[in-house]
This record gives sequence, C-alpha cells and structure tokens, in this order.
Amino acid sequence: MPRVPYFDLEQASPAYREMLGSRRPLNLYRMLPHAGPAAEGFLALGGALLRKGALDPKLRELAIIRVGLLSGASYEVHQHRRLALSIGLSQEKIDAIEAGAGAPPFDELDDLVLEFTDELFHRVKAPDAMFERLCARLDHQRMAELVLTIGFYMMVSRFLENFEVEIEPPSPEEQSTR
Repeated sequence: MPRVPYFDLEQASPAYREMLGSRRPLNLYRMLPHAGPAAEGFLALGGALLRKGALDPKLRELAIIRVGLLSGASYEVHQHRRLALSIGLSQEKIDAIEAGAGAPPFDELDDLVLEFTDELFHRVKAPDAMFERLCARLDHQRMAELVLTIGFYMMVSRFLENFEVEIEPPSPEEQSTR
C-alpha cells in the first residue's frame, strides 16, 4: 500500500494530463502529480531519455535495470524488464544484469556500461580511465544521455521506494498471454 494516496488524475493539471496522452495510467503516473509542476518536468525528461535519445535502447535498459536493482526498486525493475524484452534485449542478458559486469552473456560494451553505472551509483563520478574507455565507444551525446539516464533512474527509484508505489496488476492482454 502506498504511503500516500494516489493522486486523482482528473485533478491533475491539464498539461500533465496532456503529456500522459493515451499512456496506460501506471501507478507511477498516479503518484507523480503530488509533485506539482515538477511532475511535468519529470515526464518531459523521462520521455526524452526513453523515446528521443541516441543511446542504444539496449544499453539504456541495461543501465536502468541495474540502477533499479542496486536501489532495491522492484517497481522500476519490473517495468523495465518488460520494456527491455519489448526492444529486443535477450532474457538471458536481462537475467544476468543482477550479477553485473563480467557475467555471461555480456560483451565488452555491455560490461563497460554496467561498470560505469555501478561507479556512478556508488561513487558519483567514474574514474578517468573508465570514462575514457567508454568515450572511445560512445560519442559525447550518448555519454551525456547515459549519465542523465543513470541519474534520472536513481531519482525515479527513490521516488518509487519512498512512496511505496505498487506494481499494477497485469492488464487483460498480459493475462491472456500467461
């Protein structure tokens, strides 16, 4: 049970409701309007990172799920495991994220992204050598997006955990595939 009641989306700002559009009313979206205008900024940044970025979505999802696991944010991990599958990340890789860098079936770039995520999560700033190794593989835009993604999902995880946002029951479509 969440620590505060979910927000009545009918009472959310018109801008927030417009930004949600036809998205499924996930519990995260039902908790966010408590943050007032910041909820709109949250959706804008999250949408840009998820839908408009140059970073390979598979690398993005490796980082997001790793952040969720390190944060103990079950809601975040649940949602992004599903998203990772939908964008073509293998179940084998998704299952191995918990083990971290060096686990099979990760390649060198996957390992670098996971190591980098761990460094930013635990120590804020990656060592120069690690940063340079990753810069040799990702251009400046992708590096910036990766850092923002890691930081954003650290914030998301803390929001979810502190408000105890619940995982939604499966939709009818999801139930029919089980």
